[in-house]
Amino acid sequence: MPAASKPPAAKAGPAKPRRRNARAPAARPYHHGDLRRVLIDAALQLVGEGGPEAVSVREAARRAGVSPGAPFRHFPSRDALMNAVAEEAQRRFRAEIEAALSAAPAGDPLGRFRCLGLAYLRWAMKNPTHFEIISSRRFFDHDRASGVSQDNAELIDLTERMLAEAFAQGQLRVGDLKRVQIAGRALIYGFARMNIDGHFPRWGVTGADAGRTAEDVLDLFIEGIAKVPGKSA
Repeated sequence: MPAASKPPAAKAGPAKPRRRNARAPAARPYHHGDLRRVLIDAALQLVGEGGPEAVSVREAARRAGVSPGAPFRHFPSRDALMNAVAEEAQRRFRAEIEAALSAAPAGDPLGRFRCLGLAYLRWAMKNPTHFEIISSRRFFDHDRASGVSQDNAELIDLTERMLAEAFAQGQLRVGDLKRVQIAGRALIYGFARMNIDGHFPRWGVTGADAGRTAEDVLDLFIEGIAKVPGKSA
């Protein structure tokens, strides 16, 4: 029986290219006992190539080189796979922040706050589709992804401690630390979302300038909350 010919391509405008996450890891070859890990890697690769909507258990199985039914022992549904993908993306995000903080001076809490914010921005800009997964409630069940929820709570607590130490050392001119924390999170999250949604070109910010602009915007915020030596709050 002759092979079916491919249908003619539909006439449509050029598709908007998806930005890949930096250094997206390829799925590792499957070895006995490691299928869960390989499936998560395959799903992360799919996210990097086509966004969260591109993930399916069947396609992850195909990339892992196993039968379509094999993954269901680990992931009985797409939602279960996406929860695992979100937790892995969150783990990588947390690792980026911890690596940045390990190089920051211990005695400068405001400097460490800046370092955390910059690590957040850099990771989100290098890994836009992974950031989109962990920052949105559309792609996985936050209540079931305990790793994501715990990490978020710990990062919030870490930020609170940094700001409290900065205020105690006289580095801040603002005493309402909760408001400072929310404002800082809104700024960083908003910048990351603008990058994902492609808003920067209309503001005259090219891809090459986005990283420097992120740093400048964060410094502008910190300048607004920092106490100027010799001046009262």
